[in-house]
Amino acid sequence: MATLSDIGVAAAINILSAVIFLLAFAILRIQPVNDRVYFPKWYIKGLRSSPLGSGAFVGKLVNLDFRSYLKFLNWMPAALQMPEPELIHHAGLDSAVYLRIYLIGLKIFVPIAFLAFTILVPVNWTNNTLKKSDLTYSDLDKLSISNIPMGSNRFWTHLVMAYAFSFWTCFVLKKEYEIVASMRLHFLATDHRRPDQFTVLVRNVPPDPDESVGELVEHFFMVNHPDHYLTHQVVYNANKLSELVNKKKKMRNWLDYYQLKYSRNQSKKPLVKTGFLGLCGNSVDAIDYYTSEIEKLSEEISLERDKIMSSSKSIMPASFVSFQTRWGAAVCAQTQQTRNPTLWLTEWAPEPRDIYWDNLAIPYVSLAVRRLIVGVAFFFLTFFFMIPIAFVQSLANIEGIEKALPFLKSIIEMQVVKSFIQGFLPGIALKIFLIFLPSILMLMSKFEGFISLSGLERRSATRYYIFQFINVFLGSIITGTAFQQLNNFIHQSANDIPKTIGVSIPMKATFFITYIMVDGWAGVAGEILRLRPLIIYHLKNTFLVKTEKDREEAMDPGTIGFNTGEPQIQLYFLLGLVYCVVSPILLPFIIVFFALAYIVYRHQIINVYNQEYESAAAFWPDVHGRIVTALVVSQLLLMGLLSTKEASQSTPLLITLPILTIWFHFFCKGRYEPAFIRYPLQEAMMKDTLERAREPNLNLKSFLQNAYIRPVFKGGDDSDSEEAADEPALVQTKRKNTPAASSKRSGSLSSLLPEDHQQS
Repeated sequence: MATLSDIGVAAAINILSAVIFLLAFAILRIQPVNDRVYFPKWYIKGLRSSPLGSGAFVGKLVNLDFRSYLKFLNWMPAALQMPEPELIHHAGLDSAVYLRIYLIGLKIFVPIAFLAFTILVPVNWTNNTLKKSDLTYSDLDKLSISNIPMGSNRFWTHLVMAYAFSFWTCFVLKKEYEIVASMRLHFLATDHRRPDQFTVLVRNVPPDPDESVGELVEHFFMVNHPDHYLTHQVVYNANKLSELVNKKKKMRNWLDYYQLKYSRNQSKKPLVKTGFLGLCGNSVDAIDYYTSEIEKLSEEISLERDKIMSSSKSIMPASFVSFQTRWGAAVCAQTQQTRNPTLWLTEWAPEPRDIYWDNLAIPYVSLAVRRLIVGVAFFFLTFFFMIPIAFVQSLANIEGIEKALPFLKSIIEMQVVKSFIQGFLPGIALKIFLIFLPSILMLMSKFEGFISLSGLERRSATRYYIFQFINVFLGSIITGTAFQQLNNFIHQSANDIPKTIGVSIPMKATFFITYIMVDGWAGVAGEILRLRPLIIYHLKNTFLVKTEKDREEAMDPGTIGFNTGEPQIQLYFLLGLVYCVVSPILLPFIIVFFALAYIVYRHQIINVYNQEYESAAAFWPDVHGRIVTALVVSQLLLMGLLSTKEASQSTPLLITLPILTIWFHFFCKGRYEPAFIRYPLQEAMMKDTLERAREPNLNLKSFLQNAYIRPVFKGGDDSDSEEAADEPALVQTKRKNTPAASSKRSGSLSSLLPEDHQQS
């Protein structure tokens, strides 16, 4: 059992780690040589110039103004100064709403912590149940519900607090859902013209022996949407072409590297081995080798393009269909097109930056099978992962280690070592186990066939949350001492599961406190340091950068990472809501996490991250649903815990609480969620009417015709064509967060390709 001294050691280690990270960041960020690492967003927007261009040589690398070192914390108030409307203008609605998740944490848990420490902690502390028992306990346990005697009337206090905390959480969630829904509708109403506002993705186009997919789509929509249909772009299977273009880009990077190396030392020509991974085989001239390989790839790319254009097998039964008005697109995207609900399926097209092109080539009929396969794989991944989780948790059991390794007993019994093992090691070990999980889950989502980056991230986030709920939360509680508990958990009746978990919850408060400090405090401080991008940038800058364009490409601004960041936040909501009644000592640690993370991520969004897409906060229903789920789980577990404390008279009253919470969820779902999945026709008509009044001569067809052409078909230089995938087809609202897109030419894909070659 961890003691207060163990918690103190863990807190000291993690606070020290966080302080070191923050101090290192404060010093590194003001060095001119690191400017592009810590302020890349401003370079991308064209509003910041490199400090390396002027001054003495040393001054180009190191900040010699010692006064700036005295203001090393001025980034914190600076991160909070930008108002939310300006933040939306600067970084987009997705980023601004993502930050509101941290604010919700503070809005929910600060008042709850005040009530808990004012009412619950004195009620728990003023008992001597643990003192009279034979159980091993710490001073922390005296603050928890474990210190209340069996059948005590004091449990009514916990019951009333459970209602108060639940009602407050629901109140905050409703207000926030209302605000975010209003922000989304306002954003869409004031948004500049975007291709996805006029475009629908049509899938499962039925085959026709007499017409091509393009002709079939055109005829169908001219007949069924005669007043609004404008143009269409069929979907091609160009995945092999994309692979060749990516391969050529990598080859060109290597060629640039060896050319730069040779220019620095012309007395010796660089050599490269042609065997496996360049580790074996004959040594040849590197520049000649890569030049020859690039020429071969250019020929392959040209042949592959011709093959795609000449073969009807390359055309998928899908198409991007654009309309003359937003109203026409909204009607098409939100209605059934034929009496057969499995054909001519329509949905809103993602914005061009948001499309994951590789998955558009997956036949629609195979998607159900793919999702079944991934569902089974995810089930096994989740539940077999309990084995390493159980091992990690056993690290916190000093007695178990001494029994398995008796010769280490004298070392383990040392106070410093014991405190480190119990207070720090389990949290960091669990964090290491979870490093590779997001990549695995993203691969699963790609295999499932989601066609947008935002869809991939939202599905991965959902699975990551489920995984953490089962393994990090339930797994840490159930498998905390030995595999026998897990075996008992599996074989007991469903009615006893909440009781088993309820008994274990108070005993695991110490572990979760250390986990919050490791993952939350030190993890967030490590995020702002950006150590990995810093090292990679300077390696590229040393060995690869020749021009200013090379230096821009060496920057790695990164993104929010919704698929990993949001599930992590949700774990803290779960822990806070579960422990607010059971063991309120956890709440201050969670509040510190939300406050620190809000400041850090606000700074990163303003200065660093460059979002790949804009979904107008489409992820918010998922956020709301997961917090409500955490609230229901906390109520059920409290019910199980109180039933073991002979407080059965409170159970009927507690049953009402999850029922009311679920009703609240469905109320919010019916009232606010439509704003996130549909586009009101009234809003669309208003936007169309205003646009016609302001721009009566707008040529919408030229604006839309090439917006949904795959990036590998754009541009004359194959090496740059994939880069266009990261560029928006146009500037999103007032943002300039990505380089301006190249000018687009009108015409169908078949006419665009030869035209591009002529222009190049």
